[in-house]
Amino acid sequence: MDENLQQSFLRFCKTNQFEINPKQVEIINLLENFISIKKSFFNVFKKDRRLCFYLHGGVGVGKTMLLNFFYNNIKIKKNRMHFNEFMINFHNYRHKEKDDNSITNFVKILKQKYDLIYLDEFQVTNIVDAMILGKLFEVIFKENIKIIITTNIKLNDLYKDGLQREQFLPFIEIIKKNSISKELVLDDDYRKQNLKNVRGIYYPLNEKTTFKINQNFRILTRDKKGEPQNIETKGRKFLIDNFYEGIAKFNFDDLCDKKLGSEDYINLANVSKHVFILNIPVFNDVNSNQQLRFITLIDIFYEKKIELTISCEKNLEKLGSSQLHKETFKRTLSRLYEMTVSLKR
Repeated sequence: MDENLQQSFLRFCKTNQFEINPKQVEIINLLENFISIKKSFFNVFKKDRRLCFYLHGGVGVGKTMLLNFFYNNIKIKKNRMHFNEFMINFHNYRHKEKDDNSITNFVKILKQKYDLIYLDEFQVTNIVDAMILGKLFEVIFKENIKIIITTNIKLNDLYKDGLQREQFLPFIEIIKKNSISKELVLDDDYRKQNLKNVRGIYYPLNEKTTFKINQNFRILTRDKKGEPQNIETKGRKFLIDNFYEGIAKFNFDDLCDKKLGSEDYINLANVSKHVFILNIPVFNDVNSNQQLRFITLIDIFYEKKIELTISCEKNLEKLGSSQLHKETFKRTLSRLYEMTVSLKR
């Protein structure tokens, strides 16, 4: 007899030696119900029909793990994207088409390809996205495309303290009207468990840690001299000086103190498998722009499964944060633990 999704999830947890948590099982059941509602004549006219599943929760509670399992075990026309990547695709389409119907036409293309779109790490950090999301999602829901969103942020707190936030509020109301909203809460960050032998994080910044991290770079590259690698994004050229067979090494400033964006980081991730980032500073309100780029960089590297080795001014728990990015940065720190855990020799 075929397993239902809950049974498959329980077996998945047992196979991978994950602790079975009732809250995660509950979310799996809700997701199965959400996706299996039949497209019948009657459902089309149901007033309480929900097209969005909004899952929020703190860092390390297993949102991404849970949704990845769900996504991989449903048979439906679907696509999974990091929210940044989704918005880049949207803005690129609008720039190319340059017509008044670009939103409608973009969504029609989505509708032809997908019945479900899963947007991971949903967060709104700039006014351009904030001003357009309401119109975009209104059309998405009119086309009956189902959306799954994962985020660290409660729905009412999206784009909190952002410029002209009052113009963003209609988007929140659209999501509320069309969403099942659930919070996943666990006691511990599962990604920090059993991390007694972390090898990919070096601090403080001194000659000893610099020697060790450069030694690891030489080990991974087998002391081979790499060739400089050029990455081009919309006419901008980004040079990687230290690159060998997917292994790259940067100073923090080279990645986060220049006018680089999500597309640059995606293109970098597409040619990399292991990245060394040296001299990560303590963060505060003065370098909040650099911190935001770093957050974006780590989100994209995490999505692309890039391994990391890093050196920091202080240990991760003492890296600080700007006030603006304090909550979002908790996710970044948690991911850094996971991404630097197994340095392959």
